[in-house]
Amino acid sequence: MISYRIKKHRKRSHGGSHMALVPFIDMLTMLVVFLLLHSSDVEILPNTKNITIPQSIADLKPRETVVIMVTKADILVNGRSVAKISDLKAGDPQLVIAALRDELKQQNDNSLRAAAQDDLAEREITIMGDKDTPFAVLKRVMATATAAEYGKVSLAVIQREREAGAGA
Repeated sequence: MISYRIKKHRKRSHGGSHMALVPFIDMLTMLVVFLLLHSSDVEILPNTKNITIPQSIADLKPRETVVIMVTKADILVNGRSVAKISDLKAGDPQLVIAALRDELKQQNDNSLRAAAQDDLAEREITIMGDKDTPFAVLKRVMATATAAEYGKVSLAVIQREREAGAGA
């Protein structure tokens, strides 16, 4: 005869369903890793401490292009200094910056995109300028980019959230 304690113990341990926690935790871990890997939106523009990029509500993400960085002291093409801001004269009637144009033409020749070498409209360039950079300097950099046969000129901005009352 089975004692009362054993019957009570068997009844308690076999009643109802229980959930196996180890497979559940494994699945949650895999889900977290998957979401971390596939939801990160990596910016392809180089980050620099010398530039504070202005904010915008633009929806398009930047593509990989030739990058011109306009700091407070230098103009850099893909991280290499090509001109000094102090060398640019304020009243200069010439819009094109010769050293920058020469470097951009060299970037054209080294372009990995064969279609961009054939078609002017497909050549892209991104300008990263500090938000305090004078417009006259940015205008000269943009004019130089178009003189170097780049068809699409973009300004890099940080996407900010839209206000609640703003329309789409």
